[in-house]
Amino acid sequence: MNIKQLRNIGIIAHVDAGKTTLTERILFYAGESHAIGDTHMGNTKTDFEPEEKQKGITISSAAVSVHWRDHRITIIDTPGHIDFNIEVNRSLRVLDGAVVVFDGVAGVEPQSETNWNLADEYGVPRLCFVNKLDRTGADFFHVVDAIKSQLGANTVIMQLPIGKEEAYIGLVDLITMKTLYWDRDSSGSEFRTTDIPEEMLEQANKYRDKLLDQVVEFEQTAMEAYLQGSEAAEKDIRLAIRNGTLSGSLIPVLCGAAYKNRGVQPLLDAIVDYLPSPIDVDAIKCIAEEGEKSRFRHNDENEPFSALAFKIINDKFGVLTFLRAYSGNLVAGSSVVNTVSGKKERISRIYEMQANKRKERQSIRAGDIVAVVGLKQTVTGDTLSDPKDPVVLERLIFPEPVIDVALEPKTRNDQDKLVQSLHQLIKEDPSLRIKVDSETGQTILSGMGELHLEIKIGRLVSHYGVSASVGAPRVAYRETITASCDINHRIKKQGGGPGTFAAVEMHFHALERGSGIEFENKVTGGVIPREYIPSVEKGIRNAANSGVLAGYASVDFKAILLGGDFHEVDSSTYAFELVGQEAYRKAMPLAKPVLLEPVMQVEVKTPGESLGDCIGDLSRRRGKIISQEMLGEKNVIQAYVPLAEMFGYIGDLRSLSSGRASFTMEYKHYDRVPENLVKHLVL
Repeated sequence: MNIKQLRNIGIIAHVDAGKTTLTERILFYAGESHAIGDTHMGNTKTDFEPEEKQKGITISSAAVSVHWRDHRITIIDTPGHIDFNIEVNRSLRVLDGAVVVFDGVAGVEPQSETNWNLADEYGVPRLCFVNKLDRTGADFFHVVDAIKSQLGANTVIMQLPIGKEEAYIGLVDLITMKTLYWDRDSSGSEFRTTDIPEEMLEQANKYRDKLLDQVVEFEQTAMEAYLQGSEAAEKDIRLAIRNGTLSGSLIPVLCGAAYKNRGVQPLLDAIVDYLPSPIDVDAIKCIAEEGEKSRFRHNDENEPFSALAFKIINDKFGVLTFLRAYSGNLVAGSSVVNTVSGKKERISRIYEMQANKRKERQSIRAGDIVAVVGLKQTVTGDTLSDPKDPVVLERLIFPEPVIDVALEPKTRNDQDKLVQSLHQLIKEDPSLRIKVDSETGQTILSGMGELHLEIKIGRLVSHYGVSASVGAPRVAYRETITASCDINHRIKKQGGGPGTFAAVEMHFHALERGSGIEFENKVTGGVIPREYIPSVEKGIRNAANSGVLAGYASVDFKAILLGGDFHEVDSSTYAFELVGQEAYRKAMPLAKPVLLEPVMQVEVKTPGESLGDCIGDLSRRRGKIISQEMLGEKNVIQAYVPLAEMFGYIGDLRSLSSGRASFTMEYKHYDRVPENLVKHLVL
């Protein structure tokens, strides 16, 4: 199959917008499955993990492939819950396009916005599918307006719904100017195409004119016909929409009700017609060494092989590493180099994945998304490359965890098994972190939320057979500095043999929230040899895992190496790593350290009679109310609330609203802990 006939897309949305239900219909109508699975029954193809069946939500992204109109579409169904947002992050990093699914009633929800921003960050062309238009309160045009106003999207309406709520039965295609009807009780495989009914003709003509106004500028022939007052050809209109979508200037919007089997086939057509093939996207940038020019890899089989490892899973058959190939081709049994670790790896087998099923292939080529077996020293974000022309592709960036739990093995025999299993979990999910508490000796597992940690600890038991006592979840506080300081620090130790000598002159200052840790080398004149500079940075970063106020990790500061000294015999990488650690510990108390806490964006949906109580409760939790609006019959409250105040919130919310309110939350930012609370956290 020609690379132009490939589509690598993700399906992304807020939780419960219908992504997995939509994926099930796509598999069925494309002939890849013989029955439609149901998330309520726990028998969908992409939610195959026991935890996903139990919870009824997607936890881990799954890849499937379908064939439609002589094209192969590789689809990654991603989670909608914020705790598992890393799955969306790493999927969008390797995908060429995306379908963003919106609930026809709820519209733009918090995770919709988070995922949209990720797609913007990675420059992913996308189209929108307004789903669940058969539900009470569904409003297609309200959702389109919300996409425009809240996400800043230049939406172009491609279809109009026929009927509303329970009466939703089909759509008007504004390009062909035909209607598509699905029978109420059918599987949705067949639909009828007819002329537009008289009562909808005026509305259809109005939105057809709007569509042409928006799209003709993206195709010369269509523009000429438009200016001459004649009808543009259908192929030219489609090409204009494709050009606008690929450039990111247009966002096509389609409609449907996946659960009722309506609107899925036109969506598949739109994926083929408007979303990019691998050769339609920009070449991927490679990381250049200092002084080198930027290099790129194009989605071309004739270039040297390069691929990014974006996901690792450990199942009963062993370790599977998911790759996105960006250039070249490779046959099973070939050797590659991991350009991050410098190690050689051998790819023994290659599989095309159909959720948890495998189809063996003999080769990988540019544009493919596959899973491989045989990699022993590759982790998420590593680059695999042709040893004759190695490159390092831009790496993935993972979010910092916001919640911790302490783990203790129940028996001594479980101690080593616990540590090994946790390291395997982190290979699968880099948004997890582990550390050992220096005071208690406990193993601390950090994650993105209570559900995230609950699922991963459950996997420790079910998959790895590790039994551990689990402490109560606690907030992952951080430390930072608010002032600048200069440090001169020297280590000089002499024993019977070679000594330990290193000296640094450093400047530390605060950065904006969310900046992390930055290191800059300003050493001149060779006062410290180049090979020792990375050791200073390593020492600072390692030491920053434990702050000076309460032992929490330090963030949002910059360390600048200005100068120092070394000894021809007694200096070493170890000595400069050690001096970096000690310089950090010496600087932090002088730079006015403060404590930071994670703040969550909370959305509460409540009936009007509980609105005042819900707002008052959020305020008592140190919440800052951002907005409130009506959405259907519910009031929607948006607020920023410290995570420390949200434990046990679901029970209180149910009491306040007689069980009728619901909420979602996602991490927003870290903010300073009020002074009156710091004394309770700093022992």
